[in-house]
Amino acid sequence: MLARESADISALIGLIGTQDFGGALDRMLRSVASFDLSVAFAYPYDKRPIVLHDGYTAKVSASALSAYLGGAYLLDPFYVACSGGQPPGLWRMRELAPDQFFHSDFSSSAEVHPCISMESGVLVEEIGFVIPLDDQVQATYSLMRGRGAAPFTDAELASLRIYEPIVREAVRSNWRQQSEVVAAAPRDDDAIETAFDSLCADRLTRQQRNIVRLILRGHSNLSIGKTMNIAEGTVRIHRKNIYRRLGISSQGALFRIFIDHLNRRQIY
Repeated sequence: MLARESADISALIGLIGTQDFGGALDRMLRSVASFDLSVAFAYPYDKRPIVLHDGYTAKVSASALSAYLGGAYLLDPFYVACSGGQPPGLWRMRELAPDQFFHSDFSSSAEVHPCISMESGVLVEEIGFVIPLDDQVQATYSLMRGRGAAPFTDAELASLRIYEPIVREAVRSNWRQQSEVVAAAPRDDDAIETAFDSLCADRLTRQQRNIVRLILRGHSNLSIGKTMNIAEGTVRIHRKNIYRRLGISSQGALFRIFIDHLNRRQIY
């Protein structure tokens, strides 16, 4: 066992800075726990996400990935966690997601959620390593299991966490060798949080747009109230007024307005 682990780690180190680095990372961790898909994104604060490792586009919709990179990532709990300064480590998505996220339109949308676009259907579970790359960039390296598999067990997570320092430092080293990709990328301020600020700005107040942001990210009325320090009943009133001002009657219609807003801004 130790010989195999040493060989996997040695192979990973030898491939840092090459196109085969991500594959070596997957092989090392598959010796610990099985998974169906993997992907690593860097989240610069002023640019679109950058794909650091692609272990799933052979199985997911290219248009869904484009939509995700073009703006739908704003609703991803791992992005939100990274932008909020989540500590490094290995996390289950459900530990980071708002209380109603798994009932949200984003989490079940084949149009903008790459993994849901898979032919095999919904994910069983996604876990992710949160990795600080430098002062302004965080990354996530996600491992996913699809339909037909069981969620990751606590024992599997404990074993994977033993590898977390190796994963973190290897990804950081690989980033340092390839970070010129980010430096060369154009700034894309309109594709980040400002997308929420301009959403229906002619019809909604700033507070209402902040509530829309939380609704779309999967917060319940109770969670929104706690986040904004207002009563749950007040959130219900705001929500009713938002729907009335937009001429809609459901959260699904609100999600469609957000996606159409991203399209009009030509983010993707």
